[in-house]
Order: sequence, then C-alpha cells, then structure tokens
Amino acid sequence: MGSRPASRQSFVKHAALGTAGLLLGAPAFLPNRGEAADELRIGVIEPATGVYAAYGQSERNGIAMAVDHWNHHGGVMNRKITTLIEDDFNDPGVSVQKAHKLVNDDGCVALLGTINSSIGLAVSGAANILQVPFVCSGAHTDDLTGIKCHYNTFRVCHSTWMETHATGFDFAKRFGKKWSLITPDYAYGHSLENGYRDVARKIGAHILGDDLVPLTTTDFVPYLENVERAKPDLLIVLVSGDQQLHLLKQASARGFTARIPLAGPQADLETFLAIPKEARVGYWGVEWYYNSRACIGTSKNSGHWFNAEYRKRYNVPPSARSAFGYIAADALFWGIQAANSTDPTKVTRALAETKFQAIFEGLTHFREVDHQLMWPMWIGRVRPEGTRSDPDDIFEIVGRSSATTIEKTVEEKSEICHMDFPS
Repeated sequence: MGSRPASRQSFVKHAALGTAGLLLGAPAFLPNRGEAADELRIGVIEPATGVYAAYGQSERNGIAMAVDHWNHHGGVMNRKITTLIEDDFNDPGVSVQKAHKLVNDDGCVALLGTINSSIGLAVSGAANILQVPFVCSGAHTDDLTGIKCHYNTFRVCHSTWMETHATGFDFAKRFGKKWSLITPDYAYGHSLENGYRDVARKIGAHILGDDLVPLTTTDFVPYLENVERAKPDLLIVLVSGDQQLHLLKQASARGFTARIPLAGPQADLETFLAIPKEARVGYWGVEWYYNSRACIGTSKNSGHWFNAEYRKRYNVPPSARSAFGYIAADALFWGIQAANSTDPTKVTRALAETKFQAIFEGLTHFREVDHQLMWPMWIGRVRPEGTRSDPDDIFEIVGRSSATTIEKTVEEKSEICHMDFPS
C-alpha cells in the first residue's frame, strides 16, 4: 500500500492541536431534531475480573476519554460513538464468544482492547473472521504482529521483542550477564523468554534458570528459593499484574531484594502503587510515563493535556495502560473518519504508515508491514517514596530506546507476517 500524503498531513495537523482526534471546525455532536442520535457502536473487550482487572480498568478509562473527546467534537462520520464493554474473564474462548456477540448481536462495527496475549490473539482471529477492524490496546505477544498477524488488526502497546531488546542490553551493563527468569506460562511469557534469549545470545549472557509459572500462581517463594540457589547477577521478573504484585511483596518480606537485584521488561503504576514502599524496587521497562519530559516532552502537547484531564476525571495519574486505551481508541476513530467507512480494508489503508502525534513526544505510525505502533520505550528506576511534590511519581526515567532499534526490521517481519487482504 502506498503512502497517503493528504491523510498523513491531516492527521498530523489535527494531532498538533492536542490529540489526533481534534477535528478542525467540527461542531459539537447534535442529533437531528426529533430523532435519536445515530450511533457508531464500538465493542470493547477487557478483563474486569482476575489477574489483569486493574489494567483493564485503566484501559477502559483511556478509551472513555477518547470517546468523550471525539463526541464533543462531532463524533465520527457525524455519528455519536457508543462503546459496549464485555469482560473476557481472562479466557480466550470466552473472548471469542464476546467478539461474536458484540458484532453479530449488538451491531458493533469495530473492536478495541485486550490485555492477556492469548486473548489478544483470539480476538484478532475472531475480528478477521467477522471482518471488522480491531485495534489491540494491550496484548504484547510478538505473534500478534508476527506469524499470526491479520490485515485488519493493529497493535498499540509494544511487542515483547521491543520490551526485551529495550531492557536486556541495559540490564547486562548495569548488573552483569548471569540471569534467572520467572516466566508466566502462556503466550506473553513465552514471547518474552524468546526475546531475552536472543539478547543473551548477542551479548554472551547466561540464563541460569527459567521457571515457568501458571497464571493462577500466587505463592512465589519456591521460585525465589530456586533463584537464590542459582546465584544470578539479576532476577528478571516476567510476570505482571497481580502476579507481579505478589512476587514483589514476597521477595521483600524474605529479604531477597537486598541480596539479588530485580528488574523486568514491564512495570505498571497500578501494580507498584498497590504494594508497600519497601517492595518497590528495581529497574523496569516503561512503555509510557505521565511525568517525564523524556516521554511527553516539555511543550504543552497532547501528553500534558491527557495527564491533566485524566487526573481531573479519575483523581489518579494515568498509567501506561490508560495511555494504551486512549491511543488505541483515538487511532481507530481517526481511521474510520479518514476512510469515511467502517470497512476494514479502507480503515487499514487509512491508518497504515500515516504519521501522527499521540500523547508522547514525537511522531509515530503503525508500520505497514505488521501494523505495530512504532514508538519509543523507556527504562525507569523505582523511587519508592515518589517525589516531594508527587508521591505517585515513583519512576525516574533513566533510559530511552527508539522503536527502530528495538523492533525487528521490516525485512525480518515481512518473512513471518503475511497479511491476506480480502479479494
């Protein structure tokens, strides 16, 4: 697909006003006199229960902000956006049922969301069968924009390859090259493990142990004991959500963190603000951060607007998950508006390779070869007390990697991602 200069110029122009969805001269949404507002229904699939429930709430918050922003400025194609939200119950089979319900029964024209990587893959497959656009906000597995990619799926959060390659080289310099891993036993964890093993091969690091843990695990003491026996330079923690919370609390209670440093590919405010200050330790991959010039820049751009509006609405700082939800919804709405259609092929051609400004510094785009959003990653050092002016500001950003240095190349991805457009 070739570039579309008019759309790209329009997207950047609108983004410069504070968000990609701020349309010049668009009136507030007004239904026809005496008639109900014509709806554009969007299905949202997120966990409301289980290990990733807090992340799901943050993504829904971000999506809600994008919906309100677009509706305030006229909706999409002069239609008011309405979201219908379903809980995936952390179950891929349930998520497929919910996708079919949202599209076939509820009349949704596109899908948003997901956190669990297995669910992201399942919903992507369902969206392809249902022939609707799907913008994945928070499922990281490489396969989603790799071997199991689909032409009508776009991914906002970073791939696991990006997470591991943004952090692995840095960890080796800071701590050494003998690592232990604690890995969730499903698609996301396996992808992370593969990424760190690739980094290890490139730098001559040694993975001394790799414990696979089920998603239902809450007792990490046996795994921490295995790590202590291996005596690595570093424990790389691959579990996230409630599992990361349990592990950090148990490591702190055992005095583990005083003996072996902790680090990981991903840290979220939801988890770290929910644990005691003494358990807040380590260096972590950061996908977006609300209070860092390295992330949102110094000017009064859309990142600053998003931070202020989110705090006003929810009385907490936005997390990376909040940002994922907003960016995913905002991009989907712009793609439909630019295509003047909900047809997945037309939306795809509008979105792929179109450069835009999101809620972080610099321009970004969904790469044509795999529909991965190309944006930087950061590394944060935990400061348990936060700062004097903001006790929630618990990450000091100490590193930044550009997207092109941490993701596989276009040539590499073209060998594994084959997007079959409808004939």
